[in-house]
Amino acid sequence: MGTLKRGMSAGLKTTWTLSKVIFPITLIVVILQHTPVLPWIIQFIEPFMGLIGLRGEAAIPLVLGNALNLYAGIAGILSLELTVKEVFILATMLSFSHNIFIETGVALKVGVKLWIVLVVRFGLAIVSAVVINLVWQGGGEVAKYGVVTATQNIPDGWFEIILLGLQKATFGVLQLALIVIPLMVIIQFLKDRNYLQKFSDKLAPFTKVIGVQPNASMTLVAGLVIGLAYGAGVMIQAVQEDGVSKKDATLAFIFLVACHAVVEDTLIFVPLGIPILPLLLIRLITAFVLTIIVAYIWRKSEQKRTKEVFTT
Repeated sequence: MGTLKRGMSAGLKTTWTLSKVIFPITLIVVILQHTPVLPWIIQFIEPFMGLIGLRGEAAIPLVLGNALNLYAGIAGILSLELTVKEVFILATMLSFSHNIFIETGVALKVGVKLWIVLVVRFGLAIVSAVVINLVWQGGGEVAKYGVVTATQNIPDGWFEIILLGLQKATFGVLQLALIVIPLMVIIQFLKDRNYLQKFSDKLAPFTKVIGVQPNASMTLVAGLVIGLAYGAGVMIQAVQEDGVSKKDATLAFIFLVACHAVVEDTLIFVPLGIPILPLLLIRLITAFVLTIIVAYIWRKSEQKRTKEVFTT
């Protein structure tokens, strides 16, 4: 009973922390979606689209996916007639950079610096698009979408727009609670039975490869399985209770930026008629390579500062 109580308490506390980010941002973005603001942003981005192998109107799913979530981005893709290559580029970009406001908000709650979040997410999205555009010569055929519905009633007037925003924001918080609270109970059970320590020991070689301490292993697993927004709940608790350093939290976040919610975020692209195995491999390889490089540079920088301290 003590385990359940502590787990529920941690889950409610984490839900409250994250809901203070998720609710207002979701509400604001939904309202902006029905004002001239998002169309203006799309119009501003259009001239740059050719540089990454996309036509101007492809800015629509990019803006929707980053402002809202992957499902909104996919809805934008479904509204356009694009080639397989264009859809693959969009899918890869949105895999790295989506739901930017909420996921950046929860990253800041963990203690990851804003510039790191933005540089890594947008940098990976842009670089991946440029590389795919230059390397892949195929995919010129028109993409054939599977059975996916993206219909939504258009709200009429400010009252309905605000009501829709409140509904989506509330649903987002409820969805968060349904995932985070049971997850925290499970983690508390694993902690109380010492399973978490054993699990961390098993993952030690894996975490060592990417330069992260073993006590951050549950953070990585949660993010890989359920995503950044929900995995952040585990990450916040780990930073507060398990002694996960800001460095390890940042490295774990960098890894998870490139590769999180690998099952869901990969499978939802299946109906778009693109090759999903290369998409998954791109995310996994990028996550490992980027985190290893950042950890190496960080370690060398620390060694240099330590050496300077001893020599002065």
